[in-house]
Formats: sequence, structure tokens, C-alpha cells
Amino acid sequence: MPDGPPPNAADVEAARVLLQRLGVTAEHLLTTAARPASTPTFDQYIDRIALAVPSGSLRAYEPYWNRVRREWGTRPIDEPKPLEIVQLAERFKATALVRRNTRGGRSAAEHLISALRCLYHYAELDGYITPWANPAAQVSKPRRLASRRRALLAGQLEQVNHIAATTGNDPELDALLIRLHSETACRRGGALALRRCDLDQDHCLIRLREKGETERWQPISPTLMRHLWAHAAERGDEDPQTALLRYRDGRPLTTRRYDYLWNRLGRNLPWVTVQQVTMHWLRHTTLTWVERNFGYAVARAYAGHDGRRDGGTTATYVRADLYEVATAVAALTGEPHPLARSYPRV
Repeated sequence: MPDGPPPNAADVEAARVLLQRLGVTAEHLLTTAARPASTPTFDQYIDRIALAVPSGSLRAYEPYWNRVRREWGTRPIDEPKPLEIVQLAERFKATALVRRNTRGGRSAAEHLISALRCLYHYAELDGYITPWANPAAQVSKPRRLASRRRALLAGQLEQVNHIAATTGNDPELDALLIRLHSETACRRGGALALRRCDLDQDHCLIRLREKGETERWQPISPTLMRHLWAHAAERGDEDPQTALLRYRDGRPLTTRRYDYLWNRLGRNLPWVTVQQVTMHWLRHTTLTWVERNFGYAVARAYAGHDGRRDGGTTATYVRADLYEVATAVAALTGEPHPLARSYPRV
């Protein structure tokens, strides 16, 4: 207990008014920790958190952290105000790389704010800032525009397959990529992460490791399995843990192959360029077909959406299993699958 007489009512009221004007509550006074003696700069702190975040987050945020270094590298991390973050985001929008599917730099601004929120989350944990003094949390992300992606028509998908398999410097590889994505609805990261040890020939399954450190077994057709295995035997090395998809010279594929492929498809199919079609459109195409023919639960499992935010509470009770996904694959490809409960013709 403090020494001396208790404060009078007028002093208490004056203190209450002052704290209210400052936006400070009693909880703040109880929980606020003393500021560390030395607050790190952005250069120092980014080096530290880069060792703490998952590899997927590092790939996503590192380009934006590097730009923050160039802008604020020598400044203490608790110095920038929310307005400065807004101004920095606007500069990112104005200088964003123009791609075929650009949306005016909105994604660049959104990813910058996400990268700073990640940084300041760790700064809160380390006690360098308090939650109510987090400048990134006070900045709203740009509103996301409605996606322009949609399912391709059957004729459009046939055109994409034909051009991929008959043009370019490695049509065999590109045809395999199109078949892999249109049959599994996987993301680019899932395809690039494939290894020979991820192929289960007996059950026609491949193991997909995608964003959010998710991992699942995805049924595929016997035909696709044969082609993946032949590709691995022809271009891979003896290590089953290394990348499966490779160029003719044995180098593992990167995202640059996807850019090359869709730029070529756009030169041969003008609607691909006009509508800004990418590999992700094949995911939309397949999942739309699965949902129309097998229902939402199977489409959700087919997509690998198993998080709580992917479908609401009801999804807990209507979850589809691997065998139902295999049944959908059999109907999609017209080939029997060893795990399918039946062989429906849709």
C-alpha cells in the first residue's frame, strides 16, 4: 500500500479525465511493461524474425521486408506511425510490378501491411511495443476486389491442352503440367514441391504440400501416375527426396516455367491474354465441375480446404473422405481408381 493519505475526490477525477484524454485505461497501467533499454532497428529485427517465421511466410514476406529495410532500415521499429505505413503502402502500389493479372498494385499494398503486421506481432511478444501502440494493426488493408477467375469452358480447356502439347521448347513437360493441375486442382507450390517419394503407385495417390504447411494425399488417375513416374525416371536423380518436376537437363522447375507457359499460350490463344488466364484458373475449372456433380463437401476436400475458416461450422459434419474424392477423380478422368467407391459416369 502507498504511504500517505488517500487522494481526494477532485484529484481522482482530474486523473481520470487526463487518462481518458490520453486513451489510457486501468488495464493498460496494469499490463504495460517497461520499454526495453534498446529497441532494435528494422535491419536488426528483420534478421531475427526471418529465422523464426515458417518458410512459407518467409517466402511471402521477405521481398516486402527487404523494401522496408531500404526505406527504414536504420530506424527503430517503434518509431514509424500509422500514417507513415499508409504512405509507404501507397508508394508500393505506385511502383508495383505490372503483370498480366495486375490489379493496380492493391496486392502489393496488402502484402506490405501483412508483412509489417507479422513483424510487429513478434515485436509485441518481445515487449518492444504494446498491442495498442502497434502501428500496423491500426492500418486497414486495401479492400479486395472480386476475383476475375472462373471455370474454363470445355472447348477452352481443350485448346489450352492442345497448344501446351504442340508448341514450345518442352511440350511434353508443359502437357504434363496442364494435366497435373487440371486433374488435381493443386496450386503451383504443391506441384513444385512434389518428390518421387510422394508418389503412391499402388493406390494412385500423390502427396501435396501446399500453403499454410498443409499436407494431403490426392487421388489421381492411373494415366497421370504413369506419366509422373516416367518423368521422374527419365529426368530425376537417384534421390527420392528431391524435386520431381524437372527440365530436360535435370534442373528442378521453378515458377518461371509457369510464366513462360502462359505467355506462350497467350500468344497462340489471344483470349488467354485478354482474360489474364493463369494456372489457377484450372483449379477453378476442376473444383467447379466437382462441386456441380458431387456437391460442396467433396469439392472442399478435393481442394484441400480443411481449415475452420474454409467452410463454417457445418463443414465439420459434412466432411468428405479420400474415397469420395477418388470417386470424383474416376468420373472426371473416365478411368477406374483403386480407391473409388464406384465408377460413376457423369
